[in-house]
Amino acid sequence: MRYILFISFLAASLFPKAEVITLCNQCEIKELKQAITVSKPFDTLLIKSGIYTCINETINKPLTIIGENLPALDGQSKDEVLVVMSDNVNITGIEVRNSKCGSMKDFAGLRVFKSRYVKIENCVLNNTYFGIYLSDSKHILVKNCKSKGANYGKSDTGNGIHLWKCDSVTIEDNHLEGHRDGIYLEFAKHCYIQNNYCEKNFRYGVHFMFSDNDTYENNTFTNNGTGVAVMYSKGVHMFNNKFENNWGDASYGLLLKDMTNGIIRGNIFESNTVGVTMEGGTNMRFEKNNFIKNGYAMKVMANCRLDTFIRNNFSGNTFDASTNGELKENLFENNYWDKYEGYDLNHDKVGDIPYRPVSLYSVLVEQMPYAVMLMRSFTIDILNRAEKNIPSIVPETFVDDKPLMKMISKK
Repeated sequence: MRYILFISFLAASLFPKAEVITLCNQCEIKELKQAITVSKPFDTLLIKSGIYTCINETINKPLTIIGENLPALDGQSKDEVLVVMSDNVNITGIEVRNSKCGSMKDFAGLRVFKSRYVKIENCVLNNTYFGIYLSDSKHILVKNCKSKGANYGKSDTGNGIHLWKCDSVTIEDNHLEGHRDGIYLEFAKHCYIQNNYCEKNFRYGVHFMFSDNDTYENNTFTNNGTGVAVMYSKGVHMFNNKFENNWGDASYGLLLKDMTNGIIRGNIFESNTVGVTMEGGTNMRFEKNNFIKNGYAMKVMANCRLDTFIRNNFSGNTFDASTNGELKENLFENNYWDKYEGYDLNHDKVGDIPYRPVSLYSVLVEQMPYAVMLMRSFTIDILNRAEKNIPSIVPETFVDDKPLMKMISKK
């Protein structure tokens, strides 16, 4: 009993009772810098409604910062606005605005550097070069924030949420608009990204490289410059996301480059120039995805191997598939193709003849883009039918031996 009392007394002496420090334009403490200086570890800073100048202010101790009626921290375009350099920091309910823009440094509205167990919730970022920049940090939560890119112009806009060399970061329920990339990850592992809405970003809704064992679930990526790019990574899972309305000469819903051991399941690829482009994919699994009204549903390059495409729906696409060579060791099975014209004599709901999703015309358009003028011509229909019966140009191994007769439901 005495030992327990001693430990309690020691803890109380090391971590005295936390206090609430109020910051407002009419209070004794009017600046965030002053509030941080007088605070003790684990105190709470309550910021009342108003606009406060905040230029490269650093949080260097465990604190909770709570905004009342969304107070604004204004960097006045002079530098970064707020920098976290401590573990156990919670920030909620504030607006961060007007960071500096510059090509020599990635100025951020809110930067987290070499910190752990940081929460950023219910915040708004306006006119910042980079919105939230996480660097060399672990166990971070970014939730229910809104970030709109700076007004500097396309070439001078950073990313909405940027991760570099991070681990175990959760990004959820955020709205990201008008940035270079909505979310960018590099060397970021074990991250969970869900329920985010990324729209009208100049380059990618999500762009990440060299990031392993991450999960993307229930996100929407719409009207971005060139969709979503996932490169040089392994063990990435993408479940129940929407990739839609990414149109342009080089646009796609999802680009996968040099990926291994990933699962792409339950996603919707709708109204994109290309639904999925995959190059150098190994042991990737596509299951129960919907490819709807795309120019090309998917482009699978010949250097992809040991990949599985099973129980996906292909409906209303101009071209179901394309490739640049002979695919080997990949499995296409039990997919629904709305262009399939086969029959099912034994009524097992599986077509009795194989389906070849790569048409002769799609091969011609890849080699001669001006051939698109002949898209609806009678001559092209005849050539496609002849090629399906006696394949000579389209790859023989790109075939679904067991095409389904009916579209697969979401269940």
